[in-house]
Amino acid sequence: MALLGYARVSTDLQNPDLQTDALAAAGCDRTWIDHASGAAASRPQLDELVNYARPGDTLVVWRLDRLGRSVAHLVAAVADLDGRGIGFRSLTEAIDTTTANGRLMLHVFAALAEFERDLIRGRTVAGLAAARSRGWVGGRPTVMTADRRAAADELLRHPGASVASVARALGVSRASLRRYLATRAT
Repeated sequence: MALLGYARVSTDLQNPDLQTDALAAAGCDRTWIDHASGAAASRPQLDELVNYARPGDTLVVWRLDRLGRSVAHLVAAVADLDGRGIGFRSLTEAIDTTTANGRLMLHVFAALAEFERDLIRGRTVAGLAAARSRGWVGGRPTVMTADRRAAADELLRHPGASVASVARALGVSRASLRRYLATRAT
């Protein structure tokens, strides 16, 4: 059961000493340091730490935001660790998922993250409905302009004309031409 430290700073110019000192004082056997934004999808040192860790080990961070960029991301990361049998501990917030209180706090965060996602989803749906009621049509505009539709109709009248050859002649994808043909047939 090892304590494995993880520190992250956003740029190479920032100094991780505050974090590494705190992790060393907490008893971490080894510390991995990433120089990457919290929004970065790739954090190679974190990946290396997770691959190095064994069931029963605990990943330790100085503060929660060093591991996750949002509550939802943090909850997902800790759930992944839990699935691997790896504990999680945040020094500043005093959360330790190897204890009952720490697991409770994590579940509270998970509930808040789900609540936040539901609020965002509800606002998005309401906003889209309001926009549609004012005549807004979402999605990407069709490449099949009126001129292209007329040209497609004309080209497809010729014997032996294929969807692929007509699409190529019009400079559109076969899928775009097929979608137009499907709407024309109805």
